[in-house]
Amino acid sequence: MADLSYISTLPPACQVLFNAKIAKKMSFADIAEKLGRSETWVAAAFYGNMPFAQEDIDGLVKVLDIDPAAIKSITPDVNFMPDRARQMETPPRDPTIYRLYEIVLVYGYAFKSIIAEKFGDGIMSAICFTSKIEKDVDADGTWVKITLRGKFLPYVKY
Repeated sequence: MADLSYISTLPPACQVLFNAKIAKKMSFADIAEKLGRSETWVAAAFYGNMPFAQEDIDGLVKVLDIDPAAIKSITPDVNFMPDRARQMETPPRDPTIYRLYEIVLVYGYAFKSIIAEKFGDGIMSAICFTSKIEKDVDADGTWVKITLRGKFLPYVKY
């Protein structure tokens, strides 16, 4: 379930999407399946961090039974440009988001060093990127499994 207090800080069209999602009792996975997109991408788009294509908008209107005029401000024909993470404070106060931030603080240089050893001098793209969140259960408990997959981009020598 989405943090309803956070929804009120989002652009009005995103609030419409969340309210329709909640009313329809649909998960991001449900919506993603109907749109042919990934669950993580759809969730990011609901928060205004990814731009919907017209086919996504058409699918959302149908799947969530919403008025196209209510989400016009996030459609391609008005040149919607995401304002990524504008609501994000640093460091984040939300415990889940803070733990992800903490992972980067603690393991960031280790990740960077290992990437350099395996690939050379470059970065992992967050643009040419996919992500997946899975639930993993074993004898030790329930685990969150996050897969991040970004294209390696070497620094150019010139």
